[in-house]
Parts: sequence; C-alpha cells; structure tokens
Amino acid sequence: MEHAAPPAWVMLAYLISGVFFILALRGLSSPATSQRGNRFGMAGMLIAVVTTLITHEVASLPEILAAIAIGGGIGWVTARKIAMTDMPQLVAAFHSLVGMAAVLVAAAAFLNPEAFGINGADGLINPVSRVEMGLGIAIGAITFSGSVIAFLKLAGKMSGAPIMLPMRHLINLGTLAAILGLIGYFTVDQSPWIFWTITALAFVIGFLLIIPIGGADMPVVVSMLNSYSGWAAAAMGFTLHNTAMIITGALVGSSGAILSYIMCKAMNRSFISVIAGGFGAEAAATGGPAKEQRPWKRGSAEDAAYMMQQAESVIIVPGYGMAVAQAQHILREMADVLKKQGVSVKYAIHPVAGRMPGHMNVLLAEAQVPYDEVFELEDINSEFAQTDVAFIIGANDVVNPAAKTDKTSPIYGMPVFDVDKAKTVFFIKRSMGGVGYAGVDNDVFYMDQTMMLLADAKKMCEDIVKALQH
Repeated sequence: MEHAAPPAWVMLAYLISGVFFILALRGLSSPATSQRGNRFGMAGMLIAVVTTLITHEVASLPEILAAIAIGGGIGWVTARKIAMTDMPQLVAAFHSLVGMAAVLVAAAAFLNPEAFGINGADGLINPVSRVEMGLGIAIGAITFSGSVIAFLKLAGKMSGAPIMLPMRHLINLGTLAAILGLIGYFTVDQSPWIFWTITALAFVIGFLLIIPIGGADMPVVVSMLNSYSGWAAAAMGFTLHNTAMIITGALVGSSGAILSYIMCKAMNRSFISVIAGGFGAEAAATGGPAKEQRPWKRGSAEDAAYMMQQAESVIIVPGYGMAVAQAQHILREMADVLKKQGVSVKYAIHPVAGRMPGHMNVLLAEAQVPYDEVFELEDINSEFAQTDVAFIIGANDVVNPAAKTDKTSPIYGMPVFDVDKAKTVFFIKRSMGGVGYAGVDNDVFYMDQTMMLLADAKKMCEDIVKALQH
C-alpha cells in the first residue's frame, strides 16, 4: 500500500505552521522579541496538531481531549513551579521526552505499519522507510538516554565531573558502527531482533557519550541534545510522510547544531572533541594542587558601595551563582541606584555562563534589565582595561585567567573576560573553598585589586543597595 498524497489544504496548513516556527526562531534570537517568538511557536504548533487530529484517526475525541488535558496540565504546573535555577535540567528533561516520543512512534510504526501507510505491496515496510525509521529510533534513543544523564548531572544527582571509562572511544565507535551496520541490514531483513537491537544499542551509546562530558561543556551538551531531538523528529517525519514533523525537526536540528558550533567556537573547543566526551578531563586530573591557601583580601558591602560610587564605570559579570541566589532583581536595583548617581553600568554575558545557552540573558530579561546595557564577550572584553570596577556575581570559570595561561587546565583556550585588567574587582561567592563547575581554582581571587565578598549573592547585593542609599 503506497502512502496517498494528503489534500492540498493539509499541505498548506503544515506550510503555514512551518512559517510560524521560522518566525518563532527569529523572535527567540533576541530577548526583546522572545515573547512574540514564543507566541508564533505556540500558534504554529496549534495549527499542526489540529491539522493532524482532523486528518488522522488517532483516537476518539474524549481520549484526545483527556490526553491534551493531562499533558497540558503537567506542562502548566511545571512551568508555574519551576525555579529559574532549575531551567537547564528542565530543558534536558524535555529533550529526553522528545527522544522517547520518537522511539515510541517508531516502535508503533514498526509493529503496525498499515496504520501509518508505510508498508509496501508485499506487506513489508518500504526499505526507504526502514532506513528513516532506523535513524529516527537511533537518534531518539540517544537523545533520551543522553538527556537523562545531562539532567542528572545538572540537577546534582550525579557528579558533574567527567566519568572516564577505559577504551571509551573504541567502545563508542564500535557501538556506533554496529548501529549503522544494523540499520543497513534492516533494509533487507525486517526481523524484530534487528529493530530492538538498534534501539538497545542506541540507548547505551547515548549514556556512553554524555557521562564523560564535564560540567564546563554542559551548555554545549544541552544545545547538542536539542539538535538531536530535532533530527529524531525529522527522521520520523519522513517515515510517516508528515510535512510538519519534517519542517519542525529540521528547524530544531539545524538551529541546535548551529548554536552548538557557535558555543564551541566561543569556548575555543573542537565540536568533535566535545561530543566525543571527556575533553580536557585528563588534564584536569593531572593539574596542579588547589591554591586556596594563598593570601586574599576580604571586602564588605560598604567597601563595594563606596568604590562603585566613586567609579565612572562598572561592569557586572553574572554567573550561575546569581541564578542560585535569585539575585537578578536586587542586582538590577543596585545598578539603577548607581546609574542615578552618575555611574555607567554595563552587563557582560559570556556565551556559556550558567548551565544552558542564554541562561544569564533570560535571568536579566526577567529582572527587566535594559537590553542595551547587556553585552556579549566580544563586544565588551576590551573595555575592562578602562573600567574602574568589575563586579563579579556568581561567575567563576568565565573570568578565570587560567584559560589563557595554564595549558594543564581543563578550560585552557576558552575565551574569558579580562576582569584582571580592571582597576578594582569585587567577587561575590559563598566561600573561598568552592571552585567553578569545571573544578578549577581562580587566580582572580588572589589579585591585589580583588576584594572577595563572601556571602549569599542576593543578601550581599541587598546590603550594597542599603549602603548606596545612605
């Protein structure tokens, strides 16, 4: 049975939904237009879902409405309750659901090909559809198990440090070769054991690919898994002859891949070395001893307030610690007070600050920080040499000069902010004992012009605001 061409209005509806998805990506490229982009995405998805439900005998109307109510209810409650600090692991969890959805759809199509219109005249699934199905289930299973590991690392349920397996590269390459070989064999033999073996191996390789990747590379991992989920959806779209799935999957897959490449370039990483896992882990294991015993200077909220009041320019560098303390609102209030007193205030955002792409941008936008005060690394880094105060709130790895000087460091080669060139540095962190997500000590702590503000970031900013207003 060959798959019949859908009616023209269906193709038009899917095309319109695809246009909405493109507009959504366009809107999401800037915090100023992100809300509009989200609305475009919601509209596109609504058109695609309604069109699919009208043209396919999926289930009875009560069953469909019940499924929408359950899924929508879970999504609504999750979105309302989730803290911004937990957003990276939520994104990873969502990616795992997309991957599992691709696996379940592929399994349903394999077990009941007539319902999906993908069987040939002899009752077997078309060879081309088998290739698409094999790729879809492989990418989906990799996305699921990889996203689960990313979720556990981001949520602190397992160590964020690279977990190195012996001969991991040989095992990974062998497993990937076996998956590709079985997909090729699947085109001539539709035996169930081949299908389920591909599925099992893909679940395993997803696990193996992510556990060797350390915390410093986790933002790239989140972006990469996003790309995988898109390609899984696109592959299943080809199998099911669903234009909306193909368009949506291709958009998500390509945009995620481009973002991953951009982030790797920003970190001076090789994309292949990141996805191969464990980049820099050996260097980290053999690096020098911790330097926490070196002399350092402690400052107070009053010190910070006085120095920033006397300054002409202040550059704020936020990091994950700001997110944990939920200090973005009081930080903006501090900046507003400084601006009223004639101080120039700018925000410097590193491409991989936080635990996912754009993490700091989202937090600052939530606090209604003006977009024209927020600058990317390449646009502001040269200004630190002329800046009176660099105010670092919860960042670590992105301001660590070891990335420029220490070839044994796991972050060596990653572009970082030149905060060491500022006249004065205030560094907020909870204690001197902690290090960044990459597990590397920071020479900025011990510089002559650095004052450590050891406290909860939100509490410290509140105290600074009080001092500024007296």
